[in-house]
Amino acid sequence: MNEDQRSLLLSSSARFPPPQGAKLSYGTAGFRADASILQSTVYRVGILAALRAVKTQSVIGLMITASHNKVSDNGIKVADPSGGMLSQDWEPFADTLANARDPQQLVQLITEFVENEKITLDGSKKVEILLARDTRPSGESLLEAARQGISSISGAVALDMGILTTPTLHWMVRARNKGVKASEIDYFEQLSSSFRNEADKLVVDGANGVGGEKLETLKKMFNGLVIDVRNSGKEGGVLNEGVGADYVQKEKVAPSGFSSQDVGIRCCSLDGDADRLVYFIVPSTSSGRIELVDGDKILSLFAVFIKEQLSILKKKRDVNVNDGYQCCLGIVQTAYANGASTDYLKQLGLEVIFTPTGVKYLHEKAAQYDIGIYFEANGHGTILFSEQFLQWLEAKIAELSDVAKGSEPHKAAMRLLAVTKLINQAVGDALSGMLLVEAILQHMGWSIEKWNKLYQDLPSRQLKVKVVDRTAVVTANAETVVAKPPGIQEAINAETAKYPRGRCFIRPSGTEDVIRVYAEASTEHAADSLASSVAKLVDQKLGSGT
Repeated sequence: MNEDQRSLLLSSSARFPPPQGAKLSYGTAGFRADASILQSTVYRVGILAALRAVKTQSVIGLMITASHNKVSDNGIKVADPSGGMLSQDWEPFADTLANARDPQQLVQLITEFVENEKITLDGSKKVEILLARDTRPSGESLLEAARQGISSISGAVALDMGILTTPTLHWMVRARNKGVKASEIDYFEQLSSSFRNEADKLVVDGANGVGGEKLETLKKMFNGLVIDVRNSGKEGGVLNEGVGADYVQKEKVAPSGFSSQDVGIRCCSLDGDADRLVYFIVPSTSSGRIELVDGDKILSLFAVFIKEQLSILKKKRDVNVNDGYQCCLGIVQTAYANGASTDYLKQLGLEVIFTPTGVKYLHEKAAQYDIGIYFEANGHGTILFSEQFLQWLEAKIAELSDVAKGSEPHKAAMRLLAVTKLINQAVGDALSGMLLVEAILQHMGWSIEKWNKLYQDLPSRQLKVKVVDRTAVVTANAETVVAKPPGIQEAINAETAKYPRGRCFIRPSGTEDVIRVYAEASTEHAADSLASSVAKLVDQKLGSGT
């Protein structure tokens, strides 16, 4: 590192002293905390993003958001050149950078990292970092801190893309690195041109966040689908307070602004930064509890549709569409997926794989298939298509257009092509996911009630147990089995065997000294009882004694 670069970093970092007593860690959601203590961290992530752009010689993204957290929180996360999350091998550097105690230590860390990674900081090649934020009031000043961090690395240029949903920024980064036009309006035009729907109505809870605001713009580009956006943030509601996908999924009640007038109408809820989506049915009784159509059901709908299109393409007809290419379709879930959904998907003859909890693991595994579909129950997920599959599909469409235009195989191929354009392959995206759900329901001729009846969720219960040291528990097989300490898994198995359709696993929390317990069984009482007995068992063997 030359002296000019060194002094630039020292002088700029002196303006962003780290908060006293706060230790931050970069996780799946990036850094997240009360907005009042984030200036220094966001500045330093700006430096990291600039270094990542120089290292990869690609466009990098920085999103300032705290998603479904309360409005006083904020956060920052990095979008890698693929449009996906920051490479896991850079996460430890993110942690040490954020927690460096002063400018001298910060510059020392950067110097060592740059040498190890063989990054040349001479400013000879310009690199771009796309910056965006959600609607939180703290976003503007934090975006400025990120800009200062980026500017402290020679050759790095910050481009402010304004207020965006998180998935839009990820899409832009992916598109820019493929050499494609990538503004917000390009994103909206791709969604609207890939979506066809006849007259229908959908009521959307915008979580008083950026998704509701953007949907007001996007809905003007559709013919047919009538979208009633509520909680767009313009009515004076507070971000994520009594609204949003996280609230609806966890509380199983309708968000603010919904009432008995919405019975019989399809309703869905976005989260604060529009990367999660759940549907729901407003109850006709005064019980208050909605019927939740969660990420597992969205995954099942997508899987049924894609499997159907692939089956049509494989059928022997007058025209030979079976050219020997075997498309490998994989469904990726975590152990938190409801067992009924996993059973349903397996009964369809689909390959279902579990990964450890966390979007980065799901995305990575899904990318190993020609078509990989992943979702978490919370409504975060997407569909990935391999380059090999896309090339095969385009060749197939060209061939069928010549010899069998308008045939069922040709229509199926065109539907799959539309899905590849409609879905956001960079990251889970509530807006594109919502449009794909709507298109599939219309194609199938299904109501939300029929969709919801694909299978019935097994009752489940989640508990957490305080322990002295969460690292004492080591899991295997995608967190479904306890490898250490010995004896615990056998005890869990013995408890689980007492309950019809029983399933139970434990895993250490990633952030606090607690062990999380998940249990499901054929009745609510059985699920509660199984969770409770396993929690007691964990407490006896590992408990904190408090």
